Amino acid sequence: MSKYAGEEVLVVPRSLFEEIGSFEGIRTESMDQAIERLLDPTNHFFMDRAAAEDDPSHKQLIPYCVIRCGDRIVNYTRGKSGGESRLHAKRSVGVGGHINPVDTGGGRTGPDAYQAAVERELEEELVFDLPHTNTIIALLNDDSNPVGQVHLGVVHLIEIEEEAVHSNEDALADMCFTDLSELNGPLFERLETWSQFCIRHLAGN
Repeated sequence: MSKYAGEEVLVVPRSLFEEIGSFEGIRTESMDQAIERLLDPTNHFFMDRAAAEDDPSHKQLIPYCVIRCGDRIVNYTRGKSGGESRLHAKRSVGVGGHINPVDTGGGRTGPDAYQAAVERELEEELVFDLPHTNTIIALLNDDSNPVGQVHLGVVHLIEIEEEAVHSNEDALADMCFTDLSELNGPLFERLETWSQFCIRHLAGN
């Protein structure tokens, strides 16, 4: 039996990714047009996750939320209870996950279903009840490894004014706030690839 227990996840064809302009690393230009096409209900659909994880002809859309308070960034170690075993023990600055059919409840589609997924992930993974801003700042892609080949990240910058965020899941272990300069310095090599791209971008590298 699959470890994903029949979970379905939102995917886009790789051909669409190539049409909007394939890239490696962080993309910040022409964001509105790219996001509009990715979240257009005619351009995406749900696929069995077990199949999607081994199918680089599709990209799973992943909200990747970076939480910042001033110059300090939330980060954590991915625990063994997380769904993606290939990332265990890596340090991450991204909170979020897959978009599932539950996010289409009430007839939501496209951008509305996507935003519902973002809020659901934040509520599930964090003890987090603060005024905040939520801005999409980039797309993320890394085809250099098997995990990245089947995922496409949508980077959200969540900005808060006090360090009152805590983990609500074992999969997000040792959560803390750390100075951006430290994440871009001595801790950089401990970060998963997507987090490295985000930290370089936020640090202006």
